[in-house]
Amino acid sequence: MSVARLKKLSLVGRADQKTETLEALQELGCMHVLPLAPPPSEPEKISERGARDAYKALRFLQDVSEPRRQIQRDPGFDMEQFVKDVLDLMQRTRDMTDQRDFLANRIAQVRPWGDLDFPPDDVLAGNRLWFYQLPLKYRDALEALDMPWAILEQDHRFIYAVLIDPDEPDDDILPVPRTHTGSLPIHELEAQLEETEIAIEALEAERVAQTRYLTLKRRNLSVAESAAELAHATQKVRDEEAMFALQGWVPEDRIDAVLDMANAKDAAVLIEEPSPYDSPPTLLEQPEKRSAAVDLALFYQVPGYKDWDPSVIVAVSFAVFFAMIVADAGYGAIILLGVLLFWKRLDATPGERSWRRFGVIISSATILYGVLVGSYFGVSPAEGSFWSKLKLLDLSNFGAMMMVSIVVGVLHLVLANALAARAAWGHRKAIANLGWIAALIGGFVLWLSYMKGNSPVPGAVFMGIGVLAIVWFSSERVINRPTDWVWRLIEGLQSLAGAMGAFGDVLSYMRLFALGLASASLAITFNDLAVSVMHSLKGVGVLFALLILIIGHILNFALAMMSGVVHGLRLNYIEFFKWGLPDEGIVFRPFARKEVQE
Repeated sequence: MSVARLKKLSLVGRADQKTETLEALQELGCMHVLPLAPPPSEPEKISERGARDAYKALRFLQDVSEPRRQIQRDPGFDMEQFVKDVLDLMQRTRDMTDQRDFLANRIAQVRPWGDLDFPPDDVLAGNRLWFYQLPLKYRDALEALDMPWAILEQDHRFIYAVLIDPDEPDDDILPVPRTHTGSLPIHELEAQLEETEIAIEALEAERVAQTRYLTLKRRNLSVAESAAELAHATQKVRDEEAMFALQGWVPEDRIDAVLDMANAKDAAVLIEEPSPYDSPPTLLEQPEKRSAAVDLALFYQVPGYKDWDPSVIVAVSFAVFFAMIVADAGYGAIILLGVLLFWKRLDATPGERSWRRFGVIISSATILYGVLVGSYFGVSPAEGSFWSKLKLLDLSNFGAMMMVSIVVGVLHLVLANALAARAAWGHRKAIANLGWIAALIGGFVLWLSYMKGNSPVPGAVFMGIGVLAIVWFSSERVINRPTDWVWRLIEGLQSLAGAMGAFGDVLSYMRLFALGLASASLAITFNDLAVSVMHSLKGVGVLFALLILIIGHILNFALAMMSGVVHGLRLNYIEFFKWGLPDEGIVFRPFARKEVQE
């Protein structure tokens, strides 16, 4: 539940052992490889991570609506050659489709002039034909020409005219540009179009025939991905005569495994601690059952190597914020029901199982908060009932709900600064983070004192201590001469510019109350509207009331889901990360062999 500690590992071996060493290292799957060699100068020769061509070919075949019966075993199946054949088929299909579209467009353009057979040049005594599609209002311009012309066709909008002249007329001879009809008559264009469409049908039949290998292709995707990963890593290796060298970051607990592999390949290894000038990648150490939390944490920003792991806190706070925004136990029950309906489908991988558990956590938090605010599809429990006794919060009490939102905001930002101070402990920055904690708590206490008419002294003192710590410890400037004290003070005062940002960030948590109130209010409004319609229209009013309830709650549920996800993540990614994770890191990408898919 932390950022893994890494070491820089440099490996030097014999050139004839290069491929075997890289394959063994890929089998270990624990090194983030660093480039020691410059990339090829030609962009097309740069190997990319991931088997893009293989996935492109797979998508091309998956789009076939009715694939053929699948071949389950074929000892001679060559994944690399199969991908090349499918990509070649895809390119030929694209070329033929472009040709068909061009011919169809050309036929539509020249059809108004009729099916013309162009005579040889010597028949016209060196003259050529120039075609124009002229609006009717420009007929006078046509008649004013001093060269031979003729009208081939005419409709209610245009005149289709041809000019006869050895040279191409000037651009301004008529008010419209010349129409390019080409040299082929319509019947030849239509013949080419028919041949092209037949060729496309043949290519489509070839594409359908290739779908019988879809299952084998999916099983061998890991082979293609592993090959692409190996080629990408190979381009980062530096070759020097009879030797090769590679370098990368390896977790501390996997160093021994790499050393054993290097000894087996007769390679030399140098292990170094990260220097102040290094930027190691970030590897979050979490069990597979928490992969959903890791996905949430890394979706917006990767924490720096020297920072802390935010995954668990982000997951918990998102569940709380989502519940406060949805603010209805009935909607939470629908989410839980949806998770249970897809329970078996979300069982293929550890990642899916993790998201399944996270869905249960989110729905349970929503149900619990909905019970606390007493909202069940917008209906409040009857007075004196068991459920009414569980109602501890009243969404209509604006003052109390604003207080809850602000308390949540202050606690969230205090936690962010506390974790940032822990990560930076031993540096002046850590004291500055503690100063922000004191300023936030002091400001909150000061506001409470003002609201309740108490003495402002405790809050002001606490806030003042925090401000002094911020001013004096925000700067990391080293004191080498007397003027450095002045510059440290100036930089500390500049850091106080974040005070307004802190105030705004705390107020941002008011959206928890506002969106929760909006969700509950909409639910109540649809309920009241349905009841009024049912009472005003006898008989058929029941049907209209049901329609209003169903449509209204579906709309409100969709809005609540969107608001819960967007704003629940926003408060984590913007406000929380701003104070707790100001630096962005690089994600750890292990050089590893992909697992074979069954």
